[in-house]
Amino acid sequence: MRPNAKLMKATLTGALGGLLFGFDTVVIAGAIDALVRLYGLSPQNKGLTVAIGLVGTVIGALGAGQVGQRLGSRETLRLTALLYVASALGCGLAWNWPSFLVFRFIGGLGIGASSVLGPVYIAELAPAKWRGRLVAAFQFNVVFGILLAYTSNYFIRTLHLGAAEWRWQVGIAAAPAVLFLVLLFSIPRSPRWSASRNRMDEALAILKTMGDPDPEAELASIQTAIRQEHATEHERVFQWKYRYPLFLAISLGAFNQLAGINAILYYLNNIFAAAGFSQISSDQQAIVIGATNLLFTIVGMSLIDKVGRKKLLLVGAAGCSSCLAGVAWVFSTHSHPGALLWLLVTFIAFFSVSQGAVIWVYIGEIFPTAVRSKGQGVGSASHWFMNAIIAQMFPVVVSKMSTATPFVFFAAATVVQFIVVALFFPETKGQTLEQLQRELTRA
Repeated sequence: MRPNAKLMKATLTGALGGLLFGFDTVVIAGAIDALVRLYGLSPQNKGLTVAIGLVGTVIGALGAGQVGQRLGSRETLRLTALLYVASALGCGLAWNWPSFLVFRFIGGLGIGASSVLGPVYIAELAPAKWRGRLVAAFQFNVVFGILLAYTSNYFIRTLHLGAAEWRWQVGIAAAPAVLFLVLLFSIPRSPRWSASRNRMDEALAILKTMGDPDPEAELASIQTAIRQEHATEHERVFQWKYRYPLFLAISLGAFNQLAGINAILYYLNNIFAAAGFSQISSDQQAIVIGATNLLFTIVGMSLIDKVGRKKLLLVGAAGCSSCLAGVAWVFSTHSHPGALLWLLVTFIAFFSVSQGAVIWVYIGEIFPTAVRSKGQGVGSASHWFMNAIIAQMFPVVVSKMSTATPFVFFAAATVVQFIVVALFFPETKGQTLEQLQRELTRA
């Protein structure tokens, strides 16, 4: 038995927020040089132009959960869609640099909120049998959105629109954002939210519409879970007994960005330009990077339950470190620029099949039920905070030192990651959440 049409429509609508997440995150790669020339931006302000969206992302992610609990994930996603529309139109029509920053910050709020609420909405709507695969549609769409942004930048570049080119590159995101908003008015509320508001008849009707094989039993399970949450909602995550899962979540979130993945995605055109490639050539090679990211994310999702989380992290760290060292060598010796694309493609493959596939699964497994959502928030905050710092500092380090310098740092960081994972990270494959709770929670 396959998911019915109404469930698939609701899932794809929720996952469309992931596509906008991926698109808005990296579309700046094609426009940043034009903004630097137009507004005479220093390396520090260039970094701020990229990082300001990530500041919004942190705030959006931290605030989305509370708003979602009050209004419901569907209604809050509608607000998120409005943020995406306002950001795309505002960035495309920006009249000066500060206005561009404001609208990019607004887009960051949307990214952060949808990164939390999109998967939550799908998970709460889907029957247990399909939940894992349907929630994975959100992550798939994030990576697909990154590829779509690079492809869009390339095709807009080929239109030779002159001074308006960057405006079209960032403004085109308004089209899928409007579609997202419209579709959100054609899908049901989360049955879990309806049950939490004591609307049991409504919750049961939604479960039946979504094709749940035993809606009455599922509703009873939801009611039990809600009662358990009420009993533990005041449990603090920052306690001594949770020090081990906190260490794992914070370090994994930080290492995810210390590998340089998002700095590379944000400044990809600049990296290729520094090696002597033209704008059009840089855009074409960015598409290859995006396609590799998509392909190996799928591979990683298929391997995670077979190979195991720890093994994937170790293989990925070793491969990423080697490739990053190779990129640093290309820039420090100013030779073999043709190797740059293949080094970055191989880096993306190793990253996507390991950290890209593992991070959110692993962080979601290592905390006890009473603090799981709070622990996920801690790991997410570590990830986005480190992302913002690296995005801000990358152009500054390149301008003051060299293009090779950040890649030396990223390579060294992934070596440290390999050691830390090998020594301190447990394998979670094949263990129940209760087993992990006993193993990882220390009094």
